[in-house]
Amino acid sequence: MSENKQPAYGGQAVVEGVMFAGQKSYVTAVRRKDDSIEYFEVERKQSKIANRLKKIPFLRGLVALVEASANGTKHLNFSSERYDVDPADDDQIQSEEETSKLAMVIGIGAVGVLSFLFGKLIFTLTPALVASFFEPIVPGKTGQVLLEGLIKFVLLLAYIYIISLTPLIKRVFQYHGAEHKVINAYENGADLTVEDVQKHSRLHYRCGSSFILFTVFVGLFIYLLPFVAIDPLWWRMVNRILLLPFVIGISFEVLQLTNKVRNVPFLKVLGYPGLWLQLLTTKEPQDDQVDVAIHSFKKVLENDKNEGKSGIQGSKVIS
Repeated sequence: MSENKQPAYGGQAVVEGVMFAGQKSYVTAVRRKDDSIEYFEVERKQSKIANRLKKIPFLRGLVALVEASANGTKHLNFSSERYDVDPADDDQIQSEEETSKLAMVIGIGAVGVLSFLFGKLIFTLTPALVASFFEPIVPGKTGQVLLEGLIKFVLLLAYIYIISLTPLIKRVFQYHGAEHKVINAYENGADLTVEDVQKHSRLHYRCGSSFILFTVFVGLFIYLLPFVAIDPLWWRMVNRILLLPFVIGISFEVLQLTNKVRNVPFLKVLGYPGLWLQLLTTKEPQDDQVDVAIHSFKKVLENDKNEGKSGIQGSKVIS
């Protein structure tokens, strides 16, 4: 199958597992403490309005990110809960899970969106505020915007590096690498076996890590536009908030563009900065981690073939 005829599958690393988004469902596979693999499946339903917005350039990025944040948080919550629970206690907590499942889907999804928006605001406003303190040393709009971009870039790298030192995040980054390897193997027509998947790169042009880096660069160019003021400080903070949707929308289009030209000589270098950042946000996965990612992706492919699944369900496969 040629690449341009394949659905654009994507995913997300979770605690001891991987979530993949298919055309019909979202599926997370996690490895439990007893070495079993448990699935969490959610039928993919989209409103007509969301589907229409996803076809509009610059708006589709906002819709996709809010949707990914809401669904990703639900699956991340599931993975952390199921990994920590002793499999011997499953029967005791099954009834509690069933009664709280609807609340989890609604509540965690809303919290995920709010957390995403709050994080973007902090990441956008903090560099602007810090840069303003150095205005006597770095005066002028160009100097201030460049300093703001530098602070944002350093803040991003420092944050990723610090959290990568924790054992939990290091394993999540390994699953992130496993997710990319599975997608790369699939897009290159390779067999979805651990041995073949491990041969592929842990980096991918369509990664969310690349998108985050592009927001730094795109924001830099937008803030340098003549009509974007930096004084007084309160207005600088306000226009950063007002311009955030534009930064996100344009950055998403840049991400899509770099993915489309990744096989074009000279143009493929446009995606290199994002790939370099992925050297921090992904780690080489172990075979058992790749195995979990393969289970998740195969379940997504199965659901797409069988018109998806209705509702939410869990199942275990002993491996």
